[in-house]
Amino acid sequence: MRLATFAALALGLVATVAPAAADPAPAAPAAAPAAASANFTVEEVTAGLVYPWGMAFLPDGSMLVTEKPGRLRRLAMNGTLGAPIAGVPAVVFENQGGLLDVALHPNFARNRLVYFTYARQTPTGAATSLARAKLSADLTRLTGWTVLFTQGPRFDGAGHFGSRIAFDGKGHVFVSLGDRQQYPSDPAAQRLNNGLGKVIRLGENGGIPADNPFAGQPGRNRAIWTYGHRNPQGLAFNPLTGTLFELEHGPMGGDELNVIRKGRNYGWPVVSWGLNYDGSPVGTGKHSQPGMVDSIRHWTPVIAPGGLSFYTGDAFPAWKGDILIGSLQAPGIVRLDMAGDKVLSEERLLTDRGQRIRMVRGGPDGYVYAATDEDPGRILRLKPAP
Repeated sequence: MRLATFAALALGLVATVAPAAADPAPAAPAAAPAAASANFTVEEVTAGLVYPWGMAFLPDGSMLVTEKPGRLRRLAMNGTLGAPIAGVPAVVFENQGGLLDVALHPNFARNRLVYFTYARQTPTGAATSLARAKLSADLTRLTGWTVLFTQGPRFDGAGHFGSRIAFDGKGHVFVSLGDRQQYPSDPAAQRLNNGLGKVIRLGENGGIPADNPFAGQPGRNRAIWTYGHRNPQGLAFNPLTGTLFELEHGPMGGDELNVIRKGRNYGWPVVSWGLNYDGSPVGTGKHSQPGMVDSIRHWTPVIAPGGLSFYTGDAFPAWKGDILIGSLQAPGIVRLDMAGDKVLSEERLLTDRGQRIRMVRGGPDGYVYAATDEDPGRILRLKPAP
């Protein structure tokens, strides 16, 4: 392993905003740099992956890692990378599509069920799907692969698949789904008859809960929990409060962190803190509108968020309860200092490495693990400095 020592860089920035022409708003000033919240070392656990995307820790402390081309690997914490696990079906590996998130069922130790999101080929194009399978006791193969949900309508295109998986511990699984770049020709994320630009809620077996907000309404997708999302690649419950947080890519500016509430509309593409890539206003040109939920934090310039997780370990006491975000456009990790569900401040980590971080998670050992969006892709481990 290569080992480098870093003092974590705390920029303490308040996100600035590029105002849309029809609704001007002043930019928030940047705060002065703060002292580093923790000193840590960075170890390279492995460099043998191809565009790693999702990570899930097994009970023995090893890690399942998805690779976008369609492979699932087991990584031991000593750096040993296993052969691809058998039983993963074909995925569409193109542009933003591929094998994406992976998550263990809350009772994995008993039922050995693993959940995945991936781009699945259909007769009318690739579609984000949620599937589950059983991992063998020897950790070498998947059996009983079952598709639980497929995003629709289906169409050609290779962008904005989303997606992340989160369990609420109450028998439900939540999945974030991208808008598949239908805007501006079709504001599909605002329509309730499809799975585009949505967060959905299913039973753990793929059934539709009767108390979903639109379950009893004809002509509406009964799986929808919230709508009006662009390309959400972060989804996690705050383990201290039970609140669901979602993180999504904006267009040119306007990445968003949202608190997810049942049945609510999060605005895309009617309102946005960003602009279209040609510089024109998005939708109404406004940042917010009555009846639409505003983000609790937004970034312009964008960070291009990967995944998010809540840190619950003991190795970094100053980070406990905080949000860790993989950052692609501003390469590194974004740490949000949290007080319950409130964001207090922001710190940027690993900024001097220039590596796009797709996902970051705290491990059972209390250390922080980050997957780099590269080929060869790396898993990095952050440990307190001696």
